[in-house]
Amino acid sequence: EKEVTVLEFDLPGVEEIKKLMTGMIEANRAGGRISIELTGADIEQFAHAALGLTLHEAENAFARAMVQDARLAPEDIEMIYEEKRQIVKKAGILEFVKSDVKIEDVGGLENLKRWLKKRDKSWLDSAKKYELPPPKGVLVTGVPGCGKSMLAKAIGSAWQLPLVRLDVGRVFGMYIGMSEENLRGALRTAEAVSPSILWVDEIEKGFAKSGEGDGGTASRIFATFLTWMQEKTRGLFVAATANRVDLLPAELIRKGRFDEVFFVDLPHEEEMLEIFRIHLARRAVDAGKFNLAQVVKFTAGWTGAEIEQCVISAVTKARIEDRAVVEQDLVTIAAKSVPLSRTMKEQINHIRNWAFERAVRASTRTKS
Repeated sequence: EKEVTVLEFDLPGVEEIKKLMTGMIEANRAGGRISIELTGADIEQFAHAALGLTLHEAENAFARAMVQDARLAPEDIEMIYEEKRQIVKKAGILEFVKSDVKIEDVGGLENLKRWLKKRDKSWLDSAKKYELPPPKGVLVTGVPGCGKSMLAKAIGSAWQLPLVRLDVGRVFGMYIGMSEENLRGALRTAEAVSPSILWVDEIEKGFAKSGEGDGGTASRIFATFLTWMQEKTRGLFVAATANRVDLLPAELIRKGRFDEVFFVDLPHEEEMLEIFRIHLARRAVDAGKFNLAQVVKFTAGWTGAEIEQCVISAVTKARIEDRAVVEQDLVTIAAKSVPLSRTMKEQINHIRNWAFERAVRASTRTKS
């Protein structure tokens, strides 16, 4: 070992991939066999999407996109992400999430949506001339069932980046040292497919304050994750969600690990109206025929998930009876339901009180 020098070869960068892609485009354009519908900005986005692939893998992905329909267009970037999915599948601990949830499918939360919109495209080279570092991540906490996980899925669609989910429970192994190595391997894989979004759902379940019953494994896992969050420089955005953020250690929440901590409260009336419209439209029901302001009076204190289930139950009831959905269906189901804000009143109030002065509100206004 003393006589051997170790050389590490990095994966190809943006310029190398752009050079490869430009050469392939020119070769196919000269032959007139492929229709090229990309601008210079599109080529740069393709090159960034291919980061984490070897030149051989990138060439295969570009070739597949070209020969599939004899054209190369912006929507063919999905081929690049499919190549990355194969890398993630082989890692085992990570899960590549293919989501069709759009940011418009999330009702309300305008403050958080604006924050995300301002940071879109921040991983591109055009942002480097302003000396802007890529965002590290966001922690979204709040009342269960108010759209935190749905929003994490929507970020991938809005930013056109692959969404990779880290299941902390799958990190822990049965042998000493296995858990730490599993986490390091998962983080290396996540970095290899960057720029991408690493989604850690219900992060408090894996990194909450714990005792000493596990021999310190959870503490070592947590320390490894903290160091990585602080030192990572690749374009990997961490989207974490938590129901009980008060259970998380202070060192995970502080600035430098996450760019911001947002709190998602129970939706107010305007947000509830928007959520009703979204779920009715998703099931081909014309929301304009309903007096939703009247329905909202029966759903005070409801979460977005409870509103969705109300709509599903109403549509199901109408379909079984072979008729159109009417406003009374929603009112009847709402009157019989007991929301989480009442069954778990003390816990919900504890979550809301903790976040009152400790987190940024995800909505423009809050529910009283």
